[in-house]
Amino acid sequence: MIRIAVIGAGISGLSTAHAVQRLAAEAGLEVETTVLEKKERLGGKILSVKEEGYLCEWGPNGFLDNKPMTLELCDRLGIRERLLRSNDNARKRFIYSEKKLHRLPENGPSFLKSDLISWPGKLRLACEMLVPPYRGSADETLADFGRRRLGAEALDKLIAPMVAGIFAGDPETMSLKSCFPRIYQLEREYGGLIKAMARLAKKKRSEVKAGKVVASAAGPGGTLTSFSAGIQELSDATAAAISGTLRTGCAVVAILPRKEGFELHLENGGVLDAELVISAAPAHALAGMLEETSAAMADILKEIPYAPMNVVCFGYQRQKIARDLDGFGYLIPKKEGKNILGTLWDSSIFPHRAPEGHVLLRSMMGGATNPGAIALGEEEVRSRVKADLKEIMGIDAEPDFVRVFRHDKAIPQYVSGHGKKLLALDEQLEKTPGLFLTGNAFFGVGLNDCVNASNQIAERVVAFLRQRQ
Repeated sequence: MIRIAVIGAGISGLSTAHAVQRLAAEAGLEVETTVLEKKERLGGKILSVKEEGYLCEWGPNGFLDNKPMTLELCDRLGIRERLLRSNDNARKRFIYSEKKLHRLPENGPSFLKSDLISWPGKLRLACEMLVPPYRGSADETLADFGRRRLGAEALDKLIAPMVAGIFAGDPETMSLKSCFPRIYQLEREYGGLIKAMARLAKKKRSEVKAGKVVASAAGPGGTLTSFSAGIQELSDATAAAISGTLRTGCAVVAILPRKEGFELHLENGGVLDAELVISAAPAHALAGMLEETSAAMADILKEIPYAPMNVVCFGYQRQKIARDLDGFGYLIPKKEGKNILGTLWDSSIFPHRAPEGHVLLRSMMGGATNPGAIALGEEEVRSRVKADLKEIMGIDAEPDFVRVFRHDKAIPQYVSGHGKKLLALDEQLEKTPGLFLTGNAFFGVGLNDCVNASNQIAERVVAFLRQRQ
């Protein structure tokens, strides 16, 4: 029996443990899996809280169904029939600019009609096809890429809000290649984004009869998908499918290599022996566990920054909000000077997120561009969110329901140089065979990214075990 320890019981750790057990069984390997979680509950950043008829997501609210990995996990767990697709109207997304909510254009004609981007800005965007591709060796930031290819206005009103919405990040520091590797590759392969969209559209038309799917350069695509009781259904089902031991309230303080594997020293004074260790812990937490084993690896992990975030849920009687809530919500460019990064109209995205006759709005405050927001008192957070909702959405009423969730280290930041950190980590991991890393600090922050990385790590783990037989 091969003893495997998985550190961290977020979706990365849980899905890795599940995948390792499945692949090991297929390979005829007997494994004993122990999942160790510092907190008193499973799920990591995933937590769906039902209070007073409102369903509030502490962290992510779903995943896009345009990639197979999470859907395949749902199939294996037997929960695919419970999936809940977001409402069709949730495709309507907005940007708040110059005291107005602008619907984000979805195609060429709507882009031309929109007054979100000025005519000089539109002309600059149209000139994107004339901009030569970047051939330098530096890890270009999203801001540098945006200014170079699309212009300053598109950066401020389109790219920066998108980066805030996905990563809570600052485009001036974030790496294009690490955050959006597909866009990086499209420029390299086709010479530009407009050229790529045209070529891919032509290719898609020619291949559609063959049933092939060709990715789009326009954006992530797909439909946001969750469950009627919230995205926690996914982590709960994954945990329930793991046949090994799951220990909560069990913090690992050190990972020490031994002749036949590793010793995990626990905060409670205990020691756990394992022949193989998979860490799905946040980078900063893992750094502390590796101080004795590999100071070099710990130093690299410490260099991966995290952005803080306040998630603020407000519930209202629907009749107290005059404006239309037909859509996903909105993001706000930094230059607008607001306290919040944006607001999701959660009860418009999925049904049963609020009591009958009520609505649920979920606003994000903080991020890399406003890290001080995490230190604000709860009353100040509420006051600032209320002020922004009044100005942006015309809501003058007091909310009937308020919940504030705080994340001191919410989302890892893939800043320029992130790829070099990953290469340096790989070099150090080669010196510590039997230790594997996964989680959202490395290859993507979304649920699909986490599940995909978990599958890849599980394949590497089983290959490693087979080589040792």
